[in-house]
Amino acid sequence: MLLRDEVEMLRRVPIFSRIAPAKLKLLAFTSDRMTYNAGQNLFHQGDVGDAAYVILSGTADIVVSSPAGEIKVADVEPNSIVGEIAILCDVSRTATVRATSPLEVLRISKEHFLKLLSDFPEMAVEIMRVLADRLNHTTAELTAARAAKQPQMAQ
Repeated sequence: MLLRDEVEMLRRVPIFSRIAPAKLKLLAFTSDRMTYNAGQNLFHQGDVGDAAYVILSGTADIVVSSPAGEIKVADVEPNSIVGEIAILCDVSRTATVRATSPLEVLRISKEHFLKLLSDFPEMAVEIMRVLADRLNHTTAELTAARAAKQPQMAQ
């Protein structure tokens, strides 16, 4: 794929939509384009957070390990980003990301990702929106799960 095509794909990702094309070109040039087959993991829960991944095409599941086994917590679609939590919080990976179809991603190193955030505060704001939306969704699911358990606990 040509560099200009990668820049166009990056512009479709909400957190990059306001970044100048020249900076996106640099980002695409300094990032690694990777492919995964269905069933392959981009990274595992507990791994060191060394990069964020922009999903260019394909789909993936986000799964977490629990005492009851693996739990799927979300789907990942094109134009989304994964792996940024470990970078932003400087913690190990909070989940495993597994391709559910052939997947093309752009791997952005921790160093480049953090530089982008410092150079483009509007990108940091968009990341906060994405994370707040995820938290809102997770809180709603947790509330529903606990409400479903309440009648059982009362008996």
